Amino acid sequence: MMETEENIVIVGAGIAGLATSLALHRLGLRSIVLESADSLRATGFALALWTNAWRALDALGIGDSLRQRSLSITGLKSFSADSGAPIKEVSFVGNNSVEYESRCVRRKDLLETLANELPQGAIRYSSKVDSIEESGPLKLVHLADGSTIRTKALIGCDGVNSVVANWLGLQKPVYFGRSAIRGFVEYPEKHGYQPKFHTYFGGGVRFGFLPSDEKSLYWFCTFTPSVVHFDGNAEQDPMKLKQFVLNKASNVSKELSTIIDRTTLNCDALHSMTPDLGQGGCSALEDSVVIAKCLGEALIKPITEQE
Repeated sequence: MMETEENIVIVGAGIAGLATSLALHRLGLRSIVLESADSLRATGFALALWTNAWRALDALGIGDSLRQRSLSITGLKSFSADSGAPIKEVSFVGNNSVEYESRCVRRKDLLETLANELPQGAIRYSSKVDSIEESGPLKLVHLADGSTIRTKALIGCDGVNSVVANWLGLQKPVYFGRSAIRGFVEYPEKHGYQPKFHTYFGGGVRFGFLPSDEKSLYWFCTFTPSVVHFDGNAEQDPMKLKQFVLNKASNVSKELSTIIDRTTLNCDALHSMTPDLGQGGCSALEDSVVIAKCLGEALIKPITEQE
């Protein structure tokens, strides 16, 4: 049985895990990221990143790179999902009291940018954590392949079914009764939509779409299954999911139905969030920078003081 030792081990090579490792790397601290999959999990569509996320990305040194591949969202337009009538429009530009930055970024672009900034070998794929135990001041991380890693600091970034959170005895995520279906549309030519967040509210359903760049749109549909009589059997059937969203959208907006109809469907360890808050990825990035700073202060200062 092979046993190695690392100062800092991060479990999970998603947004939080890669960002935490990069933040530590920027401070001169080595870490390794354990990922159960055999390659980077760059599936998924896109996510809206707000001001707190962009401040974190700037701290990581990759903000400008991602800005070049996304449009700045200039405002929000909301409509009634019952009648399609406008409700309110808010501008994110020219507000002196609040400084906003919002962009829709492809998840693949974000993950690959984070991964490419890490030192070679920082991510260890096919490394599934089976169990964790204490050994004095160290943690023993036992992997499925029979190997063990001894570490001073263990960071769990392995999602809602976190092995680390379970070992710590944290409360399991609570179902709040809301679900989400998401999609991403790429046009052969420019889609022509303004760089604004378009939302529709009403009838237990909330739709929204926003441009990622001039040729692609990200959309979502969040709803309360018990209110809209959602068939739970449809969860594993992309065509049924698409038909469900189309049926709901057809009563709301023709342009919304057209966007969804062009779509192909594919079926958080510390504070998992409901899908309609739009802060899951943002808070993960923010947490990553903060925890790296705290670890840096704990690990670097004593060495400096000794010198």
